[in-house]
Amino acid sequence: MLPFLKGLGNWVENLTKQSGFRINEWPIFILGLTLLFLSFLFMPGAVALALELALFLAPVWLPFLLLSGAWLLWVILKQSEFIASQKHILLELIPPRNLIKTPLAMETVFAGLHQGGGEGTWYVKYIKGQTRPWFSFEIASIGGDVHFFIWTRAAWRRLIEAQIYAQYPGVQVVEAVDYTRTVSADPKDWGVWGCDFKHSKEDPLPIKTYVEYGLDKVQKEPEQVDPLANLIEYLGSFRKDEQLWLQIIIRTHKGEKYKKLTKEGKAWTWKEEAQVLIQKIREQTRDKYVDPVTGTERPGFPNPTKGQSEKIAAIERNISKQAFDVGLRGVYLVHTARGGKFDVAMGVAGLTGAFKQFQSEEWNGFSPTGWLSIFSDYPWEKALGVDKLKDKFRKGVVEAFRRRQFFYEPADAGKNAMVMSTEELATIFHIPSAAVVTPSLERIQSPTGEAPANLPV
Repeated sequence: MLPFLKGLGNWVENLTKQSGFRINEWPIFILGLTLLFLSFLFMPGAVALALELALFLAPVWLPFLLLSGAWLLWVILKQSEFIASQKHILLELIPPRNLIKTPLAMETVFAGLHQGGGEGTWYVKYIKGQTRPWFSFEIASIGGDVHFFIWTRAAWRRLIEAQIYAQYPGVQVVEAVDYTRTVSADPKDWGVWGCDFKHSKEDPLPIKTYVEYGLDKVQKEPEQVDPLANLIEYLGSFRKDEQLWLQIIIRTHKGEKYKKLTKEGKAWTWKEEAQVLIQKIREQTRDKYVDPVTGTERPGFPNPTKGQSEKIAAIERNISKQAFDVGLRGVYLVHTARGGKFDVAMGVAGLTGAFKQFQSEEWNGFSPTGWLSIFSDYPWEKALGVDKLKDKFRKGVVEAFRRRQFFYEPADAGKNAMVMSTEELATIFHIPSAAVVTPSLERIQSPTGEAPANLPV
C-alpha cells in the first residue's frame, strides 16, 4: 500500500471516531465524478488529453485489472465451495469437579492442533480452493450458564478428543446443538452489540500469560490466581434473557499477515519483528555518555532494568513456541422482545474489558475493533441514517460468529488477525481447575469410566 493511502485511511478512521461523520465508498465515488466533471468544464483540453491517454493505454492496464479481479473472485468462489462442502460439529467440554490441571495441559492440546496441511500445493489451494483447517474455541454464557465449546470439521473430531482426553482424562466431550442457531438475533427482537479484538501492540510482545501468574506449576487451591476466573464470573452474572458469546478462531500461522519486505528485500516474519523489538529494548538499556577526548556522544554499556530483562525473556519465550493466526470476537445479546433491557455496562463495557486481566501497560493486550465498536453515538449520527447501518452491522457480526469465519469471505477480518503462541492461547482458553468455583459453570457430578479391558465375561 502506498504511504499516502495508508495515511488517508488513518485520517478517515480518526475523523469518524472524533466526529461521528462516516465516509463511505459511494460518496467518495460520486465526489470523484463531480470533480472530474468540474475539471472538464474549466480545463477541457487537459482532461480530454488525460482521458485519451488512458484510453490509448487501455490494452496495457485493462487486462491486468480485469484478470486480477477475476482471479480474486475465482479464489473466493472455490474456497466458499470447499468450506460449504465440509461438515462441521460443535463439541462441548464439561469439566470434572476435582480437576487440578494447569493451563500447560491446554497448551499441549493447542500444540497438537498445529496442523498446516490441506493447501500444500498451488493447485489444491487456488484451483480446488482447499484451506488448512481452523478451529473455534468458544466460551458462552447462555442465560448465565457458562459453557466451553470447540467448533471443528467433523473429520477432526477424533483427533481433538484424543488431545483433550490425553491431558484431561476426567473431562467429558459431547456433541452439542449449535447455540448460535437457537436465537434469531433479529435486531427487531434482540439487542445486539459485538466487536472483534486486535493486539494493542506488536504481535511478538506477549500478553501476561499463565507463566507470569505462576500457573505453570500446580499450586494449592487457596493460592491459585487464575485470570480466567474473572472472565467466568463475569459470564455467570448475566440474566436469563441475556447471552454473551466469545470465540477464539485459530489456524496454523504461515505468514500471511507479514507481506511487507525489509530493506534487504527479504520477507518480514513474526520472528524478525521480534528481533527488531528486542533490539529496541536493548538500545534503551544503554546510557549514552560523552567521550572526553573527542567530545562525541557514544552508547554506554547495557544496564537493563528488571522489567526490560523480563520483557526480552518473554518475547524470546513467546516466539520459541508454535504460532497460530488468531481471530478474537465477542457478541452480547438481550431478548428485548420479551422485556429484556439492554445493559450497556455489562454488554459493552464488560465485553470490551473482558480480557483486561491479561494485559498491562508494558505488555501486550486486546483492543476492541470493528463491527459496533466503530460507532460513537453522537447525536447527529441518527440524522445521517446510522441506525440502519447499525442494524446491518448487528446482523453481520452475528452471522460472522455463526460461520466461525475470520480469515475467509464473506466474513474476512484478516486485517485484525493476531499472531499468538500456544502459551498465550492456553492462557485465555483453558479448562478451569477446581479452584474456580463459579456456580454457573457446569461440572460433572461424578467421574465416569469404562469397564476394564481384561474383565472376564
